[in-house]
Amino acid sequence: MKQQFESELTEAHLHPERVKRLNSLREHWEGLMVFVDHPWIPMDNSEAERRMRIAALGRKNYYGSGSIASGHFTACLFSIFQTLKLWNVNPRKWLTQYLQVCADNRSQVPDDLTCFLPWTMSAEQLPRLQYSDTS
Repeated sequence: MKQQFESELTEAHLHPERVKRLNSLREHWEGLMVFVDHPWIPMDNSEAERRMRIAALGRKNYYGSGSIASGHFTACLFSIFQTLKLWNVNPRKWLTQYLQVCADNRSQVPDDLTCFLPWTMSAEQLPRLQYSDTS
């Protein structure tokens, strides 16, 4: 394939757009071929695109999606929920517990948030919030 596009680049009277594409292929060739020597690296970025899909589909439906403040709010929520997902924590259980603590604290955020961070949760708390076969 590399020989083919190198050969095509030597042809006279190529359309400028074709030259542009072939030069781009030459410039990015090493990066495009990384998966050949490293089979654990995927050939495409479909995984990254799948992870972004939820945010992209919902962006016009999220609360106040037109303001910078709501963009920051949405980014924070995505970060929280993706972290919970990485730790296999059920977001509904986690959010219920968090909101209950806020309500018990006169509708204020608790002073100490470490008990809501999966990596600092107690050995008893984390399993209660994680997904199980019955949840």
